[in-house]
Amino acid sequence: MKRPLGVSLISYFYIFGAFILLFSSFFYDANANQIDIATRFGLPNAPEQLIRTLVALSSLVIAYGYMRLRKWGFWVMIGYSVLFGVISLSLSLSHSQQPFIGNMIWSIIVLLYTIYVNKAFFQKKHK
Repeated sequence: MKRPLGVSLISYFYIFGAFILLFSSFFYDANANQIDIATRFGLPNAPEQLIRTLVALSSLVIAYGYMRLRKWGFWVMIGYSVLFGVISLSLSLSHSQQPFIGNMIWSIIVLLYTIYVNKAFFQKKHK
């Protein structure tokens, strides 16, 4: 089966985001008035640059498995979308800022689309 267009677009978005996150970890300003990614993931005492790097590398691995239509890519993307959606929902309720609401909506879209095209991940592949 050919890879669905949405899977490619979502994968490219995650790859792009991972590179931006890696790039931003080099220029992270601890004094900026922002909510850190480490805090968003419930690790407020963890080094921010380390967490940014780990999230970016995890996103690259997830995007690879998702783009290659691997079963583990499907399940990890489902889990990541749920996790990131819940984090974004809790932050949007406590801070009521647009980026968190947008992240939550994006997570819902990715989750629903991934479930919609699940057959692409579970069909037998012929070599």
